[in-house]
Amino acid sequence: MDLNIELPLFLGFAGGLAAVAYAIWKSRWIMGLEVPDEKLRRIGGYVAKGAMAFLSREYKVLLPIALIAAALLFFGGHSHLKWEALTFLLGAGCSALAGYFGMRIATQANSRTTWAARTGLNEALKVSFAGGSVMGMSVAGLALIGISSILYATIHAFGRDAEALGSWSLPILSGFALGASCIALFARVGGGIYTKAADVGADLVGKVEAGIPEDDPRNPATIADNVGDNVGDVAGMGADLYESFVASVLGCMILGLAIDAPPDLKLRLCLLPLVLGAAGVIASIIGMSLVRVREGGSPQAALNRGSFVAAGLAALFSWPIFHYGLKGMTFAQGFTANNLFVCTIIGVVAGTAIGLLTEYYTGTGRRPVDSIVRASETGPATTLITGLGVGMASTVLPVVVMALTVLLGYWQAGLFGVAIATVGVQLTLGIQLAVDAFGPIADNAGGLAEMSEQPPHVRANTDKLDAVGNTTAAMGKGFATASAALTSVVLFSAFKEESGAGTIEITDPMVLIGLLLGAVVPYLFSSMCMMSVGRAAFKMVEEVRRQFRTIPGLLAGKAEPDYGRCVDISTSAALREMILPGLLAVLSPVAVGFLGGVPMLTGFLVGVTISGVALAIFMSNAGGAWDNAKKTIEAGAGGGKGSESHKAAVVGDTVGDPFKDTAGPSLNILIKLMGVMSVVIAPMLRRYWGN
Repeated sequence: MDLNIELPLFLGFAGGLAAVAYAIWKSRWIMGLEVPDEKLRRIGGYVAKGAMAFLSREYKVLLPIALIAAALLFFGGHSHLKWEALTFLLGAGCSALAGYFGMRIATQANSRTTWAARTGLNEALKVSFAGGSVMGMSVAGLALIGISSILYATIHAFGRDAEALGSWSLPILSGFALGASCIALFARVGGGIYTKAADVGADLVGKVEAGIPEDDPRNPATIADNVGDNVGDVAGMGADLYESFVASVLGCMILGLAIDAPPDLKLRLCLLPLVLGAAGVIASIIGMSLVRVREGGSPQAALNRGSFVAAGLAALFSWPIFHYGLKGMTFAQGFTANNLFVCTIIGVVAGTAIGLLTEYYTGTGRRPVDSIVRASETGPATTLITGLGVGMASTVLPVVVMALTVLLGYWQAGLFGVAIATVGVQLTLGIQLAVDAFGPIADNAGGLAEMSEQPPHVRANTDKLDAVGNTTAAMGKGFATASAALTSVVLFSAFKEESGAGTIEITDPMVLIGLLLGAVVPYLFSSMCMMSVGRAAFKMVEEVRRQFRTIPGLLAGKAEPDYGRCVDISTSAALREMILPGLLAVLSPVAVGFLGGVPMLTGFLVGVTISGVALAIFMSNAGGAWDNAKKTIEAGAGGGKGSESHKAAVVGDTVGDPFKDTAGPSLNILIKLMGVMSVVIAPMLRRYWGN
């Protein structure tokens, strides 16, 4: 056995299998729980059926797109592109599979969480978090299995040395990353449009116009709203972070091969991310076992405890990987295994810090959210102004943390140190995504409690989880943005290596043009997403009003609404509206690269990253803060439910919905997809432009 190659591949594959085995175990446990309440089962079945129907229709739309893209790669004229076409389909399939598994279990866990809430808060947390863990571990496991399998196949087909790895294996692996990126973007955009069309329609007509409670069964859009939570924040977020992990590992491998070192050490550096990923899986499993809460305790504290323990263990587990894997070697750049260990710690700390900063700006009881609560007392205008201000202010500190991560990683080990720090941010991907996916399950559980008329203490327990879920969802988006930003830096560096760009002069007019074009793309992309939500929400509002007006006895609770019509409106709108933003993301780097050259594309990537990261943080945090301000008022502050401040807060939350659940999170994938696409076309650009 060649320990330089096969041991890291074996450990990465084994870590992936452990993650998938954990996800299967938790899935079987959840499916074994019974829900004796027939009405709760029936309504939960509506949500599950709607979610899986949307996913099925979305994948049917994406399948021909994926096949066309694979065909273009296959007939691209170069032999390695034929293999990239195959791995492109494999990456797309694994991303879709992770989303399918995660959302199927999430929609089964929601009604079981509601029933568990009859027993107590800890039982409800146990079920909802287990549902989230299936998504988290499916993503981590399928990513590790996919990368390890592709590398194993290619090194046996094309060669086991560093030159063959760089010439064949990593270009072929870039097809896998591109497939994951494409599915992630469409899943995120489509899911975001779906969920926010339903949510906006349900809130504006139900809560503001009709004055009925959230998740009231009389509201025709409630089922679509609950379906949308799973479509956007489970399947969409899972695809987002799946793509982040794959892209960061690819970039790290490319930069590892660029290090000035003997070939066997290059191989070790290149394959380090796989072993680190396996260590992160074990750390995440241990952290998940610690998530429990006593009655009257804080679910947020329980989730934080699991996340912090997992982060600490992941950092600890990385030390022997560097110490024994590199055998005390010093590289020509002057760094050692200890420097790389420090880079891992830098990444773990950065990921945790950005999560905590997001919690500060979006959490209930925090000064930024309280300022929006106070502003709501004077109407919707001040609510919107204050929320926008909070979102803008929230961009500064996370960007400072990202900048320090890049700086400290570079000081330790150059660009490869930055790449290792980026992988470090995502080491505990399993538990981070579990914490995020827990949120929509808890939210659904509260809605099902309302619609199935459970006892008041059940809704009280689910509301506690839901309030925490809003914050964890915002923290998950902050984590995703940080990973996207750092992954983009790594992909940018990998693009320079693959394209042979060398030193780029920033005053070059082509670079400046690229910077300007790149800076506006996130705004154009966000505009497309927001306008799509607006058009879909308009149809939803009209439909809800129509049903209230034409179905006799609906508002009196004597008739059942047509839930299916609202589900169909969201589904059709999402599938139709996701195509144009997706094509913008996929085609713009290709157009810039072949029309303007490598310097223009380099500037374009820098502009997209800088503009997109700041805009994503602003939109996600502003939306999260508006949401929790509304929740704070509904809990009794500022006049409580039904007050004028509550109506103002609902308007703020409605504006914030497409901010935080459609445009903001989709920007993460936009900047990563453009980076991956640029890495894929870099060899073509090198030949096309003759340098």
